[in-house]
Amino acid sequence: MIAFKLAIKNLIGAGLRTWLNVFILSLSYVIIIWYSGIIEGWNRQARRDTINWQVGGGQYWQKNYDPYDPFTITESHDVIPKIFRSLIQQGEMTPLLLSQGTIYPEGRMQSIMIKGIDPEQNILKIPSHVLKDGEDFIPALIGKRMASSTYLKGGDYVTLRWRDVNGTFDAADAKIVGIFDSTVPMVDNGQIWVPLQKLQEMTHMEDQATLMITSRNFEQNLQVKDWEFKDHDFLFQDLDSIIRSKNIGGMVLYIILLLLALLAIFDTQVLSVFRRQKEIGTDIALGMTRGQVIRLFTVEGAMHGVLAAIMGAVYGIPLLYYQAVKGFPLPESTDDFGLAIASKIYPYYSIGLVISTTIIIFISVTVVSYLPTRKITKMNPTEAIKGKIQ
Repeated sequence: MIAFKLAIKNLIGAGLRTWLNVFILSLSYVIIIWYSGIIEGWNRQARRDTINWQVGGGQYWQKNYDPYDPFTITESHDVIPKIFRSLIQQGEMTPLLLSQGTIYPEGRMQSIMIKGIDPEQNILKIPSHVLKDGEDFIPALIGKRMASSTYLKGGDYVTLRWRDVNGTFDAADAKIVGIFDSTVPMVDNGQIWVPLQKLQEMTHMEDQATLMITSRNFEQNLQVKDWEFKDHDFLFQDLDSIIRSKNIGGMVLYIILLLLALLAIFDTQVLSVFRRQKEIGTDIALGMTRGQVIRLFTVEGAMHGVLAAIMGAVYGIPLLYYQAVKGFPLPESTDDFGLAIASKIYPYYSIGLVISTTIIIFISVTVVSYLPTRKITKMNPTEAIKGKIQ
């Protein structure tokens, strides 16, 4: 307690030098928590939107399907098993059928992926209900990115060409009956959605599908021949890799900020030991052990971390709260990154993040504060009182 009181008195007596060190260290607190909150907020938003728009609770893939190999699309379809049909009727699954195609907007040719979806499904947020109407034409649904790249709008007709299961090409006009806005580019870029039954008829793949999307409450891991179940751990591998790389990049920023603050504290401690040799010698001569003097100086340095946490809380909490409510806006160009990024990212600050950051910085400050004080163990009290350096 005595060391604590003396440390506070000495820090306040140091004046501006103390508060500059405290302010720089508080910036490290706030920036580390802010950046980590941004990354975690993006991770949660991307996962939530991808589940809602693309993967559901998980997916069953036809054994030949490989999303990274377009040459597998023509072979990756099979008759929907009976066990899946009962789950579809219960609303636990919805089938998707994939087929490669071409559209000709304004006379231009563009390769696309045609996706057949059940208009009655409610597992994915894709507004497939707009595909119910369409007797004399093929109703088509596209995303805003697709609409922007093809200059299509609601009510437009576009020539759609595809190839059936026998390899025969056919074409017809499709009407854009809806345009949806999604943060998940994998359901938008280069894709056009049509009724499942219509696509099955067009390609002569009656009662067939490429993917089976399960509901978020689906808990059965069924073993079905020629179908492989992919859970979230598998489906989010790409996103997890991106988040890890961003965290590693953030670590560089953390280290630079922390080193700058720790260097300032280290220099302050070295200067303090040098300038206060007479005080150290007097304390030892009056009965304080070298260990007690070292503890005093270490506590002084460690108190920088405590004061920085208090200062950081004073201006950091309002700033971080404001951004958590208002969000962190991103430029429109982020739509072209191919990642599930919303126009605003809402940071997520967990108690664990705040506590772990505080503990790491406090321990670092304490260690850096202790290192220069080891010189005290080699001081001769008589020479120290005279102000002579050992």
